[in-house]
Amino acid sequence: MKPKVELLLAKLEEGKLGGGTNRIIAQHKKGKLTARERVMLLMDPGSFEEIGALVTHRTKDFGMEDQQYYGDGVITGYGTVNGRLVYVYAQDFTVFGGALSETHAEKICKIMDFAMKTGAPVIGLNDSGGARIQEGVRSLGGYADIFFRNVQASGVIPQISAIMGPCAGGAVYSPAMTDFTIMVENTSYMFVTGPNVVKTVTNEEVSSEELGGASTHSTKSGVTHLTAVNDVDCINQVKRMLGYMPQNCEDIPPKYPYELGDEIREELESIVPDSPNQPYDMREVIKGVCDKESFLEIHKDYADNIVVGFARLAGRCIGIVANQPQSLAGVLDIESSRKGARFTRFCDCFNIPLLVFVDVPGFLPGTDQEWHGIITNGAKLLYAFSEATVPRCTVITRKAYGGAYDVMNSKHIGADMNYAWPSAEIAVMGAKGASEIIFKKEISEAEDPAQKLLEKEKEYAEKFATPYQAAERGFIDEVIEPRETRRKLIKAFAMLENKVAKRPRKKHGNIPL
Repeated sequence: MKPKVELLLAKLEEGKLGGGTNRIIAQHKKGKLTARERVMLLMDPGSFEEIGALVTHRTKDFGMEDQQYYGDGVITGYGTVNGRLVYVYAQDFTVFGGALSETHAEKICKIMDFAMKTGAPVIGLNDSGGARIQEGVRSLGGYADIFFRNVQASGVIPQISAIMGPCAGGAVYSPAMTDFTIMVENTSYMFVTGPNVVKTVTNEEVSSEELGGASTHSTKSGVTHLTAVNDVDCINQVKRMLGYMPQNCEDIPPKYPYELGDEIREELESIVPDSPNQPYDMREVIKGVCDKESFLEIHKDYADNIVVGFARLAGRCIGIVANQPQSLAGVLDIESSRKGARFTRFCDCFNIPLLVFVDVPGFLPGTDQEWHGIITNGAKLLYAFSEATVPRCTVITRKAYGGAYDVMNSKHIGADMNYAWPSAEIAVMGAKGASEIIFKKEISEAEDPAQKLLEKEKEYAEKFATPYQAAERGFIDEVIEPRETRRKLIKAFAMLENKVAKRPRKKHGNIPL
């Protein structure tokens, strides 16, 4: 038996070397960890169990039969992250540049199937040159097998993609269908067609970094949700994100130990300026309401007129969607609507309660917005909130104008508890614009039209630009002091913990895309 055991151990050790020592050194010179190093960094010490360590490809063409590597360019298995079960696959760039083959894809599909059967997240560590061209349609079929499972797993288990090297061509569609994508700065890129093809077809000259690097996708396209400075930072961000998520759609988010004691936050009293047109940072409101150091912002550098992210409130995990008055006055536009809708739907998929902060003057006007579909894109955010069945609370800090008031988790689209600060202005539009329409004739006939406009503005503001008409009709449940916000929300979410909301029976809705 001993020689057979030694043979097994020799094969396993050979597999751990991937493409060999020289290629591992080359990977390190690029500032990148190897696939195995990444997996070991992600998983709790001693918890990782590898599946398919001795798999090899089946290709006999183009001399491939002489190039056999155990594992076939991807490490797959399961283990724990902070004590919770997680499945992982990590593409190994030292083996055929991490190119995906039929067997490579089969290994990934196997752990995705396990993840859905057992109800645990899947983490993909992507570092691949694309399809293995020596296999032709078999490698393309492998991609499609993965894509199909991404869709089947969507809303069932959390899926996170870390882009830690190249990810090009058809390979980009798997991360695009997962819940969150993280890219490593300067060493990763994503694009459907590379710089050479772009130059041939459009005559544009662009680098890989400009075309599909972390900065591009975190600021311009919104393809990536987070960026990391290096592999270690990337893995740490994955681990932190997992701490806010349940294991699956039938689980509840983690609840962390918490002792009550700092529920009144005086700093909230002075954040909103007296001037209705002066900007402020909504992140200060979020930090003032939530548990200390608990806010994890998602999509920070994309569509920054809306803020989304995870936080904790008295140890409970929640999702936050908030207008950002510091950018474009917090107006809703195409990008911010899509960003808010996508995050809202993730939270609803996985039983994460939603907290919405509102300071919105309306939707962004202009031909660019109208011609590019602000109507259907704005409707995505409206649809996402209306569809959500998780506990939903809203706090209006200042402006809530026009249709944007309705869209931002108003009582009318199913929000559970709606609060307003005394500074809230709930109206069809701002006092100036409304006065110019309502009192047009009276102002034009006045001896001093400018003075008359100011008088009418004040009259309109006192009557309509307050939270009290909405409160009188029950559209606002309470008008509260800012310093009381945290205490009120802790109680509200505790009250809503066992909320049950039934929706009409249907196959699925048809969200405007």
